[in-house]
Amino acid sequence: MKYLHTMVRVTDLDESMRFYRDLLGLEEVRRIENDKGRFTLIFLAPPGQPESPVELTFNWDPETYTGGRNFGHLAYEVDNIYEFCQKLMDAGVTINRPPRDGNMAFVRSPDNISVELLQKGDPLPAAEPWASMPNSGEW
Repeated sequence: MKYLHTMVRVTDLDESMRFYRDLLGLEEVRRIENDKGRFTLIFLAPPGQPESPVELTFNWDPETYTGGRNFGHLAYEVDNIYEFCQKLMDAGVTINRPPRDGNMAFVRSPDNISVELLQKGDPLPAAEPWASMPNSGEW
């Protein structure tokens, strides 16, 4: 058995690309435009890991998606969780579950998909403002 990809439906392709590509740092590895089916598929993966993509499915005809938490979450390992969370915060992303333990944080995509961020290797020492930052919303 081999992992292929995870698919999430998105409602705003530009906002989703900003989040997944520009802020999380994933790279586009493949794109499929299907005129007959009226959808676009964009596969994004961490740098150097094209075998681990997330598939963004954008249906051209508007739909309302609910229950993003029902999906569960995507998880990505980062080199420095504090620096990564700060970058996201500076870009206006809410840190729903701050990395108080120096190891784990949760944020949400523009379509309310939960994204877990995990510190590579051992947890970092506790540091402010993260250590005393409360949770915000659902994660």
